[in-house]
Amino acid sequence: MMNKKLISLLIFISLIQACSPSSPTPLPTEAPANVTEVPLQGTASRLEELGAYQCPDSDFTCINVTVPLNHFDAQNERMIEVVFAVLPASGERKGMFVTSIGGPGGSGLLSADSYTSYFDPRIPENFDIVFFDQRGVNLSNGLYCAQAATDYYRTDTDANSPEGEQHLLNVTKTFVDNCIAEMSNSELIPYLDTIQAIEDLEVFRGLIGDDQFWLYGESYGTQFAQTYATVHPEHVAGLILDGVVDLTLTDIEFQQGQATAFNDVLVATLKACDADAVCAEDMGGDAVAIYDNLAAQLKQSPKSFEFPLSTGEVEQREFTFTDLESAASGFIYSETPRMMFLRSLMAYARDGTLVPLARILYSSLVINPDTLTPIDDLSYSDAVYYGVTCGDYAEPGTTADEQAANFIKAGDEIDTNVPRLSSVFYGDLPCAYWPYPQEDDKRPEPFTGEGFTTFVLNSTTDPATPYSNSESVYSHLSDGYFITEIGGPHVIFGWGIECVDNVVTEFLVNDTLPTEREITCEGRVADEVVSVAPADAANYENPLEAFKALDDEIYYLPEYYYWDYATPTTVGCTYGGTISFESTDNGELFTLESCAFSNGFSVTGSGTNNYDDSSFTLEVDVTGLADGTLTYTRSGEGVYQVTGTYGGVEIDISE
Repeated sequence: MMNKKLISLLIFISLIQACSPSSPTPLPTEAPANVTEVPLQGTASRLEELGAYQCPDSDFTCINVTVPLNHFDAQNERMIEVVFAVLPASGERKGMFVTSIGGPGGSGLLSADSYTSYFDPRIPENFDIVFFDQRGVNLSNGLYCAQAATDYYRTDTDANSPEGEQHLLNVTKTFVDNCIAEMSNSELIPYLDTIQAIEDLEVFRGLIGDDQFWLYGESYGTQFAQTYATVHPEHVAGLILDGVVDLTLTDIEFQQGQATAFNDVLVATLKACDADAVCAEDMGGDAVAIYDNLAAQLKQSPKSFEFPLSTGEVEQREFTFTDLESAASGFIYSETPRMMFLRSLMAYARDGTLVPLARILYSSLVINPDTLTPIDDLSYSDAVYYGVTCGDYAEPGTTADEQAANFIKAGDEIDTNVPRLSSVFYGDLPCAYWPYPQEDDKRPEPFTGEGFTTFVLNSTTDPATPYSNSESVYSHLSDGYFITEIGGPHVIFGWGIECVDNVVTEFLVNDTLPTEREITCEGRVADEVVSVAPADAANYENPLEAFKALDDEIYYLPEYYYWDYATPTTVGCTYGGTISFESTDNGELFTLESCAFSNGFSVTGSGTNNYDDSSFTLEVDVTGLADGTLTYTRSGEGVYQVTGTYGGVEIDISE
């Protein structure tokens, strides 16, 4: 079963990694006439009046906003608290810039600091920056069912036969039952839909006292933002929709488009390998054909492999067709993860190892590589994903079984015509069995954004919110601007692409609009591919090559690349031994115990990643094809050097 995390931990942390900028578009020059200046006020004093406190491990100030459990039933007097985070403007305040992040089920508070760090400094200077945990998420009465979700996503299903369809229905029913049993406060489920959540934001706006504010929504957040702007248009100064959901589509229609987009982006990623010299050489053939061949083999039966544990031992495991699809779908949201997925497929194609693909899988599912149990992850809730989605969309049919049957029937065309990742379509099947489903199947009229300027942003290789959604939404806007990135990630603002970021920033800070309604920005499908360390160290020309490969393997370990920079972590190396990493005052400390990413080059020792001078150093003993004691250094200026004794010979190699 496909992992349904539209905005997962991977999105949050890959945004932190940030992409290199591309060429900027000329800045906009004409100011709009309809933007209303928000009156200045002392935000800090107002927050203090509202009982503000320091958000945990954050520069933001938090306030608990008490809201009705049901905004639309005056007879229901129960109240809940929803937590908002505010970073007051550092300069002359223009107003509030509110972000609704993706999911649904993503924690705004846990992404607030990292997102803000990539804003143009003029934005936090002129605006109070606001994030929030939507009801049911993290600090706002967090609901979770991580174990039920992990079991569900790892269950092998195939809807291409009546028996397979029945199995899919059975495991889906089991997931819903287990998810509800696992979560606390399940009585909140009927009140998680977007129409309730936008009223929480409206209560917050009223408490702060601003008549209007600027609203940015990404992915599901565009669904939230369009809904708020439709109900409360008088309070919107400007709207930015990034990775757009077309609300006129039914759930089944959206899922059909999304399944097609996932297939198309996977194919684009694989073809990017063919156009990359390093990737093409290591892959050793047409990347699409290699992926399809592996998928076909796994459909017949799982492949056994040995996975290295953090104890230094190995465990016999199986890699399934569902595992491959989960690994692929989880790592094609943006350019760097796509490259990492290609590296893992390269390792399989060239050396026959499934270990890198397994690492990608476990990272996608946010599970412990040793135990295969969920890692505590408050940044995302599967329970809230279904609580919101199933509350927002009505599935066709009058009973749960009828709805499920209709969903399965609608998937027949996808199974026939979408050759890869078609299981994405079935991600919302649990809504057929979810309690308190939406019963009104009428979809909203096209969003027009009357009364304010709306920016629509999307990339052409966005798997989660297909580009066609943004085209449709833009076509109905009364005052719209459309920024397209060719290639690019799911959601495109804040990735360091000047062509995108400059236009949005100028609109926010200076009320300046582009000279053209439609802007195209050049992007890329995947990062330039970094070669995979060979299985046999005899392929290295010298020890420096071996260390440079080791350096790359460490950096692109999913366990390290998506590390929280706080928890000391130990990982099994691909061909034996372990590597540990932990934070220090000025960087990171690495400890290696017989760690081998190539057979015949095993290293034991320690090293540091020094933030002050951007250097990476390892001091290790080497065993294998030759023994030695060596020091490897990568300087901040890009100079690589290895010195010491290797095979009884003093060496000093640099480049």
